[in-house]
Amino acid sequence: MTVHHKGKTVSKKAVVRAVASCRIPLSPTEEKDRKSPAIALHEVTWRIFRIMAEFVEGFQFLSELKREITIFGSARTPEDDRWYKEARKLGRMLADCGFTVITGGGPGIMEAANRGALDGNGVSVGLNIQLPKEQRINPYVTQGRPFHYFFTRKVMLAASAQAYVFFPGGFGTLDEFFEMIVLIQTGKAQKVPVVCVGREFWEPLSEFVDEVVLKKFKAIHAEDTELYTIVDSATEAFKIVEISTERTFF
Repeated sequence: MTVHHKGKTVSKKAVVRAVASCRIPLSPTEEKDRKSPAIALHEVTWRIFRIMAEFVEGFQFLSELKREITIFGSARTPEDDRWYKEARKLGRMLADCGFTVITGGGPGIMEAANRGALDGNGVSVGLNIQLPKEQRINPYVTQGRPFHYFFTRKVMLAASAQAYVFFPGGFGTLDEFFEMIVLIQTGKAQKVPVVCVGREFWEPLSEFVDEVVLKKFKAIHAEDTELYTIVDSATEAFKIVEISTERTFF
């Protein structure tokens, strides 16, 4: 017995073998360049369960925290950098007032914020993920949660904080910044303070948003530019987030 598929004649045995293997199809380029077989469907199923487990365990972990402030920034910022010192100062100020400091758990700005929280004997939380280069769990995290998948970790970082503080950073920091802005802009997350620390870093980006995205391409509304505030010190950032209120998961 034969069947016809895309103008080709295929034997029944070949069809049975293909169905039995249940492999995810690859594009011609991927098929040519791949170094290992395509992922079997049963392997994908188990990955889904792993993803579900990360969500369940992550939300359970966050549910036990209170008054969370999430801080983002570059993993490559050295200890003698101005913004490392400001992030550490902010972490200390937050801890002194009973806030929980949450970061990605890595080095750089994340380490500085966790370090400051620990300086103030506060709750210092790290939601960590392993990356090929700079990411590692920093020694100032008192409560940590590791993640295998980047996207589950991102959800946890954005899930329940009552304010978000962004220091200078790379693509990851910018990704988190724009994701939070979009969630608030579209009403998928409660409107909370989004504070960007470091005028020399954030103002050129803000000018691009104002002049190009808003005025030239009219891709956003004028009020969307008011969803975040740019400051230049930990003290200014603290004055904004200290009056924020707790919220539920989005």
